[in-house]
Amino acid sequence: MENMILKHMDVVRGITISILEKTTEEAAEITPKGFNNNIRWNLGHIAFIQEKLVFGLAGEPMQTPESYESFFGAGTKPADWTEAVPSLEEIANVLKDQAHRIKEFMPQQFDKQLITPFTNKAGINFTTVGETFLFSFYHEAMHVETIKQIGKAAAAQ
Repeated sequence: MENMILKHMDVVRGITISILEKTTEEAAEITPKGFNNNIRWNLGHIAFIQEKLVFGLAGEPMQTPESYESFFGAGTKPADWTEAVPSLEEIANVLKDQAHRIKEFMPQQFDKQLITPFTNKAGINFTTVGETFLFSFYHEAMHVETIKQIGKAAAAQ
C-alpha cells in the first residue's frame, strides 16, 4: 500500500511540475481580479505546506528555504512581498527535491504520531504523519485547480 501511495504522490507532483514548466515568469506574476494570489504564490505554497505537513509536524527538519514561510505561508500574498521572490526554476527544484526526500522518509512513517496533534483551518484533525501526508495530495490538487483558474482569468483580461 505504501508503494501505491508514493506512486500517487509522483502522479500529483508530476501534474504540478508539468503546469509549472508551461508557465512563464511573467504569467506567474499576474494576480487577476478576484484572486488574492498568483501562480508563483500557489506553487511556492504547495512546496511550503507539504514540507510542513510531512516533515515539520513530524518533528523533522524542514528543508524549504526559510523565506518560503514569509512568501508562501498561509495568509501571505504577493501584494505584501517586499523582496525578490524565488524564480519558477527554484520552486521547481524545491518541489522535485521534496518529492525525493518524501520517498526516502515516508516508508514506515505512516503510523508515526505527530509531535502535537494538528488541526487545519478547515477544522480537520490529524494525529499521524500518514494523515497529513495523504491530506497534502488534496491540498496540492486544490492549488493546482486554482492555478488553472488564475491562468484562465489572466488570459481573459
